[in-house]
Amino acid sequence: MRFMLLQNYGEVGSGCVPMDQWTPGDIKAHIDFQIALNAELLESGELIDAQGLAHPEQAKFVTYDGVGAPVITDGPYPESKELLAGFRFIDVESLDRAIEIAARASAAPGPNGVPIQDHIEVRQVLSAPDPEM
Repeated sequence: MRFMLLQNYGEVGSGCVPMDQWTPGDIKAHIDFQIALNAELLESGELIDAQGLAHPEQAKFVTYDGVGAPVITDGPYPESKELLAGFRFIDVESLDRAIEIAARASAAPGPNGVPIQDHIEVRQVLSAPDPEM
């Protein structure tokens, strides 16, 4: 079963300050944790891909009606409710295993080594419909 684990920037009231306010040592500990978790999942054959995303203020929204030029809008902005920080694409035996991995990612160290308790969205990747149907 394939799942996307979507990691969001800290929500308002989460208690975790933005990473640009962390000490260099705290950032290194967090990144080292992510690298170690990814290496473990690669070794077990469960990790397909994992990537962090650029800061949300660098994002662009594109809409197109198929006729004129596409409309490109900057955003999202920090006042948005949810801002995607990165993802892990995994292939595991069960939803329970996907949740176990998400829980570990949620407990990544933040400032002073305290788990950041990020909200990790676990979504199963659906296969395309059978064209024969």
